[in-house]
Amino acid sequence: MMKFRFRRQGTDPQREKIKQELFAFNKTVEHGFPHQPSALAFDPKLQLMAIGTKSGAIKVYGAPGVEFTGLHKDTTAVTQIHFLPGQGRLLSLLDDNTIHLWELVAGTPRDVGGVKREGVICLQEVGSYSLPGRPGIESCSATRVTVLLLLRSCDLLCIGTEGGGVYFLELPRLSLKDSQTLLQDQVTQSLPDDYRCGKSLGPVESLQEHPQQSGKILIGYSRGLVVLWDLSARHAEQLFLGKQQLESLVWERSGNLFVSSHNDGGYSVWAVTNGNTYNHQPVSSTIPYGPFPCKAINKILWRTTQTGSPVLLYSGGMPRASYGDRHCLTIQQDKDHVTLDFTSRVIDFFTVHSIEQENEYDDPSALVVLLEEELVVIDLQTPGWPTLPTPYLAPLHSSAITCSFHISSVPPKLWERLVNAGRAQQGRQHSWPICGGKNLAPQPKQQELLLTGHEDGTVRFWDASGVALTPLYKLSTANVFHTDCDPSDDPQDPSDDPDMQQEEEWPPFRKVGCFDPYSDDPRLGIQKISLCKYSNKLVVAGTAGQVIVLGLSDERSDHLVDVSVVDLLQDREGFTWKGHDRLEPRLKPAPFPPGFQPLVLVQCLPPASVTAVALHAEWNLISFGTSHGFGLFDYHRRNAVLARCTLHPNDSLAMEGPLSRVKSLKKSLRQSFRRIRKSRVSGKKRTITTPTSKEANAALAEQEDVAPVQRRIEPRSADDSLSGVVRCLCFADTFLRDGTHHGPTLWAGTNSGSVYAYALEVPGVGSGRVCERGGAGESSVCVEAVLGKEIQLMHRAPVVSISVLDGRGKPLPDPYEASQDLAIAPDMTNAHSVLIASEEQLKVFSLPKVSAKTKFKLTAHEGCRVRKVALVVFGSTAQEDYSEHTLVCLTNLGDMHLFNIPALRPQVRYDCIRKEDISGIASCVFTKNGQGEENTPNQIKQKIFYTCPTGFYLISPSEYERFSLSAKVLTEPLCSVQLDRPLEPTPASDGTTTQPQANGTHKNQMGQAEGQTEEPPSALSSPILDTPLDSPLSCADLTLDSTGELTVEDVRDFLTTVDEAENNLKNIKEEEGRSTGILIN
Repeated sequence: MMKFRFRRQGTDPQREKIKQELFAFNKTVEHGFPHQPSALAFDPKLQLMAIGTKSGAIKVYGAPGVEFTGLHKDTTAVTQIHFLPGQGRLLSLLDDNTIHLWELVAGTPRDVGGVKREGVICLQEVGSYSLPGRPGIESCSATRVTVLLLLRSCDLLCIGTEGGGVYFLELPRLSLKDSQTLLQDQVTQSLPDDYRCGKSLGPVESLQEHPQQSGKILIGYSRGLVVLWDLSARHAEQLFLGKQQLESLVWERSGNLFVSSHNDGGYSVWAVTNGNTYNHQPVSSTIPYGPFPCKAINKILWRTTQTGSPVLLYSGGMPRASYGDRHCLTIQQDKDHVTLDFTSRVIDFFTVHSIEQENEYDDPSALVVLLEEELVVIDLQTPGWPTLPTPYLAPLHSSAITCSFHISSVPPKLWERLVNAGRAQQGRQHSWPICGGKNLAPQPKQQELLLTGHEDGTVRFWDASGVALTPLYKLSTANVFHTDCDPSDDPQDPSDDPDMQQEEEWPPFRKVGCFDPYSDDPRLGIQKISLCKYSNKLVVAGTAGQVIVLGLSDERSDHLVDVSVVDLLQDREGFTWKGHDRLEPRLKPAPFPPGFQPLVLVQCLPPASVTAVALHAEWNLISFGTSHGFGLFDYHRRNAVLARCTLHPNDSLAMEGPLSRVKSLKKSLRQSFRRIRKSRVSGKKRTITTPTSKEANAALAEQEDVAPVQRRIEPRSADDSLSGVVRCLCFADTFLRDGTHHGPTLWAGTNSGSVYAYALEVPGVGSGRVCERGGAGESSVCVEAVLGKEIQLMHRAPVVSISVLDGRGKPLPDPYEASQDLAIAPDMTNAHSVLIASEEQLKVFSLPKVSAKTKFKLTAHEGCRVRKVALVVFGSTAQEDYSEHTLVCLTNLGDMHLFNIPALRPQVRYDCIRKEDISGIASCVFTKNGQGEENTPNQIKQKIFYTCPTGFYLISPSEYERFSLSAKVLTEPLCSVQLDRPLEPTPASDGTTTQPQANGTHKNQMGQAEGQTEEPPSALSSPILDTPLDSPLSCADLTLDSTGELTVEDVRDFLTTVDEAENNLKNIKEEEGRSTGILIN
């Protein structure tokens, strides 16, 4: 066979322009709860909330969709945040003792959806200050900042330090006022001799301004002393001689009382009187959870109400011996007393209350508590103080995320039913108290769903249509089985019913929050999800081989779930399952709330984790795969159609289960290193002996001599452990038996590079199938499967994805789309082809002969391996009716490659995820094209394609990073806020602002920050960055999608990074000086 090689003479300008109109990479928004929060603040005038993190990020939230993000230059923990009320400014204190001033500044007007959006603002740092050390003192700990107080005038910042001094900073200039500095020695001189007794007052623990008299502040020292200091007269007006170590202070609204909390678990009420310089005793002192030793009350709030009884709120104070490990916050009002029991540490809290000076009472309406793993909001106006559902900042990781699935263009009817089912779970709806700012983003043209599977057996449905990721509905699969935790006894959320949580014990604990990192049974974990949005059928598969088919219902139902068992080993000898047992299904009817309800349970044997699922609702078929094989099930007739074992004789690891992986992992790593050493010493390419089932791509056989621009790829051994793992499954109506008759088919790809294609006989599908069986009714005819093709890839690389292309080279539509005229019908007149993506290369084969047409050897050319593949549609920004089908490929190096289909010509490449972030790469999920219907002026429905190819990946256990690949549509924050000051324009030399994203994502790929309004750049390939792309925290220990789980291959990639880098460097040096060539076989 003749081979021709030609070199590219240059790029086509017209094609480059089309690329700019189709493709653009942007990291747009971070969904979820900030990782490792460390500070909290609230602006009562603007109704904005700010959260600081340990990675140096600041996130400001208002009404749903209103978000601003900033990142300090150094990844240092934010310890305190303070708003300048009404001004859109805030101060942050970092762990390195620096103070930073941030402002909301005006962004550039932007054309969004054909409408010019003005008034968009973004968050920007405008200044910083570091407190100098005291002269003559070598240690800087004396000037280490412990507390900040911003006066109501917003022109002076009081700084309390560890050495007991109080300094004053002029705002917004951030200049120190030396004349106002108050050192501890000045206060000590005013103390009586018996209290002074040579002891230090300790650090400044709290600073509070008098609520009625400006210029007077309370200064609380660690030893227990509290000083009422007059700033104008510069003298101590009153001294409160406390003897217990101080933790915090709070004023009563009138200014006649203040409350102090202490490290012994008690609090004291002090009276502020005129004419008495020294106050030795408080009005009252209480240890609410005594008399036994208690933990410190870290913070306390006192809020007055019109009913006469104040609301007292404080964190901590639990008895050390009995409940010292509890994370609690107490609410007291008259006889009402509730101890909120959280599952993670309390960082800070505030109340939403009246701040107008003319109002006599605080009248708090809500309590906002920032915890280490979630945000909890308590309604203080409703009896019983129930929790409020959060429209954003919901903890994605309430149970560890194990998989995810995205649905675009959700039909309105399905969306409405899901919303109703979610409302039934949440109970009464209440207004969200943090409602500042205005969302300028246009309403989404389509609804998007993000489904997350969790370790506790739940599937959560999220509204991913906009900036705010809002929880819609939660599905639990635990009530299908007998487990220690039985949610079927109480399908409602217990946090919504305070009476059910109130226990007859002291303290009166109430469990609050949904973060629960512990699973009662890890076998419940969800590994795979598939949803048909047209038939409302859902398939979820779990860790113990359970595959559940569910249907959507608007009514509560009590029924028994049908159970079918499928043995994938097919009585093969020599294999004994050593892993966990299967989950025991319920044998009696169980109650199921409105929403998705189980129809049938398919149990795979052995009960290994499910690695792949496929659903074809139009044919009533599901397919599932594990490490032992794959099966086909007709859920309408409750009939197992096929069970195929894919185990190799040496696949002993597949029988051990997850609990015995340590020894096997060591063995696999040892084998990997042996193969690496063997490949280094082999001088010439060895002759590869193919198995009896020869590879179908003989037309593109491997060359004897590797091309100069390619890396040598060694074939993988057939003895590799876990070679029988099923990686992907696919249904398609195509030509498999001959070129004239098409019909249903099932495709399966394994870890050893094997592809199985089955021809299916589905009653009622195809031409004359029922008549051939003598006119039997469909209900009496069973689905049949016959093996049509078996393909073995030469290098035995794992098969990542299989997709069938029609006669035009376009992907086949989803079930029901063609039959219900929801998509363009596939071309069945010309020959079809199948696109098989392995870890090493992409290949297109013609059907039905399965002869290779074209391929792209990604590993040989780029030195990377395929991890995720998706076929998406890109719409043009210049032409509304122009779109292209594109193959998007994510590699183990974290870069994104885009190819056109079916020619597989490379289009663009983007750096997306750090290659060290194995968890982020494994969790990545792509969206598909969006499609909807609009009414034309003539009331004729016209199909309009809303294309916005995007993706999600985890940057921390609780956050998804959202990125866009489309130049047409961006889902990003576009917000405005009415401020008490004029907005400053964004300073930028070139008209654009480069601002880093939050959570340690130090630089946006295209220089775009959240809340910004610059046009997305049209560069075709991303620039090389000089800073990390993602958070240094993103390599957290995560439980992720099993198709991309942390396998031996992933570890091997990471361990051999240095060697691969050296080899790649050699190749690059050899290739320098000559242009890149394209090899056509």
